[in-house]
Amino acid sequence: MSEVKKKVVIAMSGGVDSSVAAAILKDQGYEVIGLSMQLWDYSAKDNTAGLNTESTGGSCCSIEDIDDARRVADKIDIPFYVVNMEESFTREVIDYFVDSYNAGETPNPCVKCNEVMKFKVLSKKARELGAEYLATGHYARITRDESGIYHLLRGDDLKKDQTYFLFTMTQAELASTLFPLAEMTKPEVRAYAKRLGLRVSNKEESQDICFVEDGDYGGFISKKLGDDSASSGGDIVDASGSVVGRHKGIYGYTIGQRKGLDIKDGHGPYYVTAIDIKAKRIVVGSEEALYSKGLLAKGFSWVAGKAPSVEVLKKVAVMIRYRQSAVGAKITSIEDGVVEIIFNEAEKAVTPGQAVVVYNGAEVLGGGWIYKAVACE
Repeated sequence: MSEVKKKVVIAMSGGVDSSVAAAILKDQGYEVIGLSMQLWDYSAKDNTAGLNTESTGGSCCSIEDIDDARRVADKIDIPFYVVNMEESFTREVIDYFVDSYNAGETPNPCVKCNEVMKFKVLSKKARELGAEYLATGHYARITRDESGIYHLLRGDDLKKDQTYFLFTMTQAELASTLFPLAEMTKPEVRAYAKRLGLRVSNKEESQDICFVEDGDYGGFISKKLGDDSASSGGDIVDASGSVVGRHKGIYGYTIGQRKGLDIKDGHGPYYVTAIDIKAKRIVVGSEEALYSKGLLAKGFSWVAGKAPSVEVLKKVAVMIRYRQSAVGAKITSIEDGVVEIIFNEAEKAVTPGQAVVVYNGAEVLGGGWIYKAVACE
């Protein structure tokens, strides 16, 4: 009797990474189904049972991207569907993005999209299709130790490491997820795609937030907020409270920002050091004022399901924004879901709303959401 192939759903964005991941899985003998997520500003022609084989234009996971994914699926001979997730995406990602900026925070919608859209909503769809695994084109690695605990680690290509976006993954999600690109570098992935004759082999990567087509965050948020009070202007003040300028809406500013400040007092340079949501004020100061000795984070989750030992917590590394090098730190307290992290050396522009991810070497221990900087003494 022939061996039954394990069924895998691969999330296909139309990019080279997920395309090669799908091809690798097919080569490894899995029964592969390609799914693309219909997320933003377009509707499907057919929504039978939530699975769609055609779609009309849009701005997020665009029609061009979906067409690219479909061509790859045809090339490697796997079934392909488009899944309508527009309602969930609007509620879980776009509303979160707008509400966070409206609260004076700087959100990271890519983390939220991975957490909710891929590893909850899309994973559920994969199970409905009878698949044992959901696979993605992330550069990350999953291992399992002798006690049965799953671990999330950086992939081999540290330049493309995407574990910063994955810290919310649970043990159950890790157990049912495959990362086929774990041992590959980006040049190797492109070479693999070229050998297969995939037209996406040289496709450029998306750099901006996908649902803001022109990169105009302020304009996008302003339209969403409408008459909300935070979308109106207010004062820009210095550390003493003196008014030094005006702003057009607090959502247009983030901690550490220097450009775009309408200040003409002859002093400076000025940087955004705080956002006072209640007073609708932007606080500015010197570059030195941006440094903090630590932070407080909420909504913390541990990949193993619990915090590591005290010894490990004393010698961790943290990332407080994507593409930043991890810096040495220690976790000094964990209480009521709030974690205090103190850096080995003061760090610049700790930004409420951003994710902080904790590492032990190459392993992701967990992460949470920054809500307050701990000032230098």
